[in-house]
Amino acid sequence: MSVIRPFRGLRVRPDAAQRVTSPPYDTLSVAEARVMADGNPDSYLRIDKPELEFPDTFNPYDPKVYERGRDNLAGFQSRGLLVRDQHECFYLYRETMNGRRQTGLLALTSVEEYNTGKIKKHEHTRPEKVNDRATHILTTQSQASPVLSTFKWNAEIAGLFESIQKNPPLVDFVAPDGVRHEFWVIGDPQTVTRLVDLFATKIDCLYIADGHHRSEAASEVGRRMREKNPRHTGSEPYNYFLNGLFADRELFIMPYNRVIRDLNGRTLSQLLDEAQKGFDVDLTPSPSAASPSDQHSFGLYAEGKWYRLKARGGSFDAHHPVTSIDAAILSDNLISPLLGVHNPRTDKRIDFVGGIRGVKELERLVDSGQFKIAFSLYPTSITQLLTVADAGEVMPPKSTWFEPKLRSGLVLNLLTD
Repeated sequence: MSVIRPFRGLRVRPDAAQRVTSPPYDTLSVAEARVMADGNPDSYLRIDKPELEFPDTFNPYDPKVYERGRDNLAGFQSRGLLVRDQHECFYLYRETMNGRRQTGLLALTSVEEYNTGKIKKHEHTRPEKVNDRATHILTTQSQASPVLSTFKWNAEIAGLFESIQKNPPLVDFVAPDGVRHEFWVIGDPQTVTRLVDLFATKIDCLYIADGHHRSEAASEVGRRMREKNPRHTGSEPYNYFLNGLFADRELFIMPYNRVIRDLNGRTLSQLLDEAQKGFDVDLTPSPSAASPSDQHSFGLYAEGKWYRLKARGGSFDAHHPVTSIDAAILSDNLISPLLGVHNPRTDKRIDFVGGIRGVKELERLVDSGQFKIAFSLYPTSITQLLTVADAGEVMPPKSTWFEPKLRSGLVLNLLTD
């Protein structure tokens, strides 16, 4: 079973949704967030990423930063931009990007199920990023951004979602990036109970798709609060976290590409020659940008030219849930042995570029001189993600880029009554 719980959401006033809501805090640098919020005192980034209101020299983990987020949240409420529902509800959320729709449920899920592996993960987390979100939650007493999770498609749940969407949405707007966001409040007690029952009886487990640090932060908050609460019962608000639940067939994954700052003492010719140990390398430059059209194919951009690579059979374990993922194949057979990047989580010579930015961004980064070489990848599939999570394994860093992102500020969960 999967435990889901309705909640009294603090949600955006419908007529203010377009100017208030924002991309998730962790998809923007501070500089990008500052530009996006410039001239807009109502930008939700001022709650979710309050460091944008401080100078670059200011420590983003200073308590004053989190206190600013708390104060901004209070200000949004006092100005009537965020209004709390009187009764516990679920919220249906539909996004449309380039004609493609995905629809999911915003609900609370169980920290205990996360801790015991009923909510499955596929990534490691970094302590400093977990502590950042945990401190933000504790200071603001809110979960400001939803996690994105998935579950195996179920016809009854899909049918119920469809029936809800026959009613007009409460919120309906198009964000600056062209993505349409529609939002329904589900307050009918019978529908709420039906959703709780369906997830309890039809969904064996949930899988975190995007938001591992937010999930781990919720777990950390729960741990800290339990230690301070001798009367802990398990029903307190800190035992749950805000989650966007989308069926596996709804989600869309884009590639997560790589750029590296140097060739590790090699010339490009030497690198291409050595790469042939694990790849079929087309040494004739591609006449156009090399965006892979199938698994185990890669594009390589350096010195103003694109080359195409194909992983050779036998160079990786095709039956292993992790080593058969393209990000692992590229790392194990080229980036680590040839370019010397052995730990992509910590090595500053490598960076990652979400597929939404396109291969032109790879060209720009290399042509600018910031990086010497770029690699384009084929997107990881949702089936691969579920297989890794079911096996209790961890995917290579930056293997999935989900689009569209869940908009922050549509609804948040307060830890106070």
